[in-house]
Amino acid sequence: MNAPLALALSVAMHVTWNLMARHLPRGSNPLWWVLLAHLVLFAPWGFWELAITVVWLPEMTLLLTVSAAANVVYFTGLARAYEHAPVALVYPLVRSSPLFIAIWGTLFFGQNLPPVAWLGIGISVLGLFIMASSALQGSDRRAFGWAMLAMLATSVYSLSDKAATEYIPTFMGLVGFLSVGYLASWISMTLRMHRQTRRWVPALRINLPSLVVGGTCIGLAYALVIHAMRQLPAAEVVSYTNAGIVLAAVISVFYFNDKAGWQKRMLGVFIITSGLGVLSMR
Repeated sequence: MNAPLALALSVAMHVTWNLMARHLPRGSNPLWWVLLAHLVLFAPWGFWELAITVVWLPEMTLLLTVSAAANVVYFTGLARAYEHAPVALVYPLVRSSPLFIAIWGTLFFGQNLPPVAWLGIGISVLGLFIMASSALQGSDRRAFGWAMLAMLATSVYSLSDKAATEYIPTFMGLVGFLSVGYLASWISMTLRMHRQTRRWVPALRINLPSLVVGGTCIGLAYALVIHAMRQLPAAEVVSYTNAGIVLAAVISVFYFNDKAGWQKRMLGVFIITSGLGVLSMR
């Protein structure tokens, strides 16, 4: 599967999950459920494929450890940010990671992006910040620190995942690789939930179709992103996945009639799209 097709499928899954999550009760802790669903549906096959197809050099073990730890930090930061601000503010901030991915990749991995790629990434990140600004009113400042932590964690695991593709020959091996991080994150979320509520399972459940769709989308969508990194720089791949935010915002405004801050959101959509257009010229 080539990179454009993998990214298109990933974006479709990303939009599906984001639109579906709008209708799930917040008290159900949807991320906990869909991570569990992914681990049940796909992790066993992925773990097996990872075990039998990868040569376990020290470098590979280090990359897996770094990626898993960064995933734990990402989901922790994301969950804490959502406690203080809505998704409309938090998620665009978290998705502004491509600029940092490009910086780290240049400084530590010797990646060389052409000027037009830097320009496209910079424009799209500006659009994400404008989109986030549409939900500033009533948001707690503490959300920004946690969102930035999640964003930095994204930049770390994106680069470690990119490097790991050299050691993982199959797609299901990639699923197994990311499932290690998802398992560590799910355990961390469970322990935190128990400390806060004395419960091991969220008080509210989500329905079976949401479990299956969410578990499929949240895992396979990112596995497709890692697969695309075999052919393209990580910063570019993650930038292109932000097309999912654009589509979700447009559908939210014009189909679900969600008009809160819609002018800034549409301005952000225009700027993000323009940035991705510039990036595609490279």
